[in-house]
Amino acid sequence: MRKYLVEFIGTFFLVLTVGNTVIAPGVGVIAPIAIGSILMVMIFAGGHVSGGHFNPAVTLAVWMRGKCPTADVPAYIIAQVAAGFVAAGLVLFMKGSPDVAAMAFPRGPLVPLIAEFLGTFALAFVVLNAATAKANSNNSFYGLAIGFTVLACAFSLGGYSGGAFNPAVAVGITTMGLNAVGNIWIHLLGELAGGALAAVVFRYVSPDDIQQSVVSPPEKA
Repeated sequence: MRKYLVEFIGTFFLVLTVGNTVIAPGVGVIAPIAIGSILMVMIFAGGHVSGGHFNPAVTLAVWMRGKCPTADVPAYIIAQVAAGFVAAGLVLFMKGSPDVAAMAFPRGPLVPLIAEFLGTFALAFVVLNAATAKANSNNSFYGLAIGFTVLACAFSLGGYSGGAFNPAVAVGITTMGLNAVGNIWIHLLGELAGGALAAVVFRYVSPDDIQQSVVSPPEKA
């Protein structure tokens, strides 16, 4: 239960930060700095307990890599998505039920789908290599690497898709009205596909890291 609580807390503060920095009065173009920073510190705070996934796509990637027990996957995802809903509701309350305009994708779904896929692939690939690879065992930089990945991808790809790179964040921004309900599939499909491919690539490029037995937390991811 402690693992699931930590996953809830980390994801909650991530989605809370997204909403409070993006919805007016937000912080403008520097929002990715706050978002990447809160993810970094929450990973450092909770990584030793739950692995610090805070993202269903990362949980999928870590499970496919063999570092997350199958029994934990549903509870992790439920905790993460629930945190997205709760954080979104609190943001709307704190902002006074603001009039929020949903993102529009005038060129169709392909470009935002590609953006979410690429951003999530990069994030999951960094998680697997920085936090689960034998060569980086017990390192002190994994949270920084992961947070900066989100920061960089949000700056470079966020203009195309909103830069969620996380199904729990996608649920949160949709609940807040930043994303149309009819477009959430774009985020979910791109993000889960990106996480899955990152695991496949990791298993291919790092075959010596793949273990037959699943190692339970405490793991960094």
